[in-house]
Amino acid sequence: MTALAALTTLGVGGEARELVEARDASALVRLVREAWESGEDWLVLGGGSNLLVSDDGVDGRVVRVLTRGIERLPAAPGRVRVRVEAGEPWDVLVSTAVSAGWSGIEALSGIPGSVGAAPVQNIGAYGAELADTLVAIDFLDYATGEAVRVEADELGFGYRTSAIKRGRAGVVLAVELELAEDPSSAPVAYEQLAAALGVALGDRVPLAHAREAVLRLRAAKGMVLDPTDADAASAGSFFTNPIVSENAARALPADAPRWPLEPDEPDRAVPLGAEPALPPAPRERLVKLSAAWLIERAGIARGFRLPGSRAAVSSKHTLALTNRGGATAAEIAELARFVQSRVLADFGILLQPEPVLVGVNL
Repeated sequence: MTALAALTTLGVGGEARELVEARDASALVRLVREAWESGEDWLVLGGGSNLLVSDDGVDGRVVRVLTRGIERLPAAPGRVRVRVEAGEPWDVLVSTAVSAGWSGIEALSGIPGSVGAAPVQNIGAYGAELADTLVAIDFLDYATGEAVRVEADELGFGYRTSAIKRGRAGVVLAVELELAEDPSSAPVAYEQLAAALGVALGDRVPLAHAREAVLRLRAAKGMVLDPTDADAASAGSFFTNPIVSENAARALPADAPRWPLEPDEPDRAVPLGAEPALPPAPRERLVKLSAAWLIERAGIARGFRLPGSRAAVSSKHTLALTNRGGATAAEIAELARFVQSRVLADFGILLQPEPVLVGVNL
């Protein structure tokens, strides 16, 4: 039996009854199919960076994905297509792209975990997300047992979600991305990153400059894997930014950050003398809120911990829950529930966890 705590960035999780390693795609397919055919519990484990595993562990097979490889494919002039094995560390891919002059994923620098996990979560940061560059995935489909190609538009991407996260069972074997062959970054789309670079929104900068700025910003929040930083023993952002109706957002204090998810309806010109057509029925617009702002306004400060607990809110960023040394999954979950309850009581909003929960209920 193998303790999963050593294989997750939170450093919690009980034992797996069986742990096997897949170092090539054929082994990955075979080992996963065997687990499915046996009917036993199963878990596919990549970098373990977006995972909260219960202290009871997994009474079944855990398949650790260690496949590696970045293959350049034919593409249109000025474009780059790459096929990347699921076990490739995500930031190795970003570093490779930046060094080669491939633009499009530099704002996703420093995100821990494996490439195969990226489409499940539709990873994103600093105004960019995987959906911006993903073409397709190779997917081992649980429903059929077959390996199939799934195009990006079939994955139902949304904010930190996908059809896979919402229940399409299976395993990502590889991803295909399309990037630009360009030494400059994609247009900077996030105010904090623009400020760090000293440029305006929409400007472009050398790829290396963009990557360095993102890594600095993430490190300042404890969001880069670093064994010397106690705040890095986390699953990254533990809660997603809530998406609510515009009406619901109006009930919050005026200084609550909010970002409309849709542009304003354009003005319509009607010729003089013409009868204007009835406008379509208004649709309730959605806005994204700041989970960190809600947590802090609910009275939970950086570094907060429950009495006697070894789990704590990060001292750098209230979105991260951290293992301060010897914490259990139960302690992490207890802290998460406390944060949720405070925000719900003060604002009527239930924060949703971002990590995949295995045997844990919030």
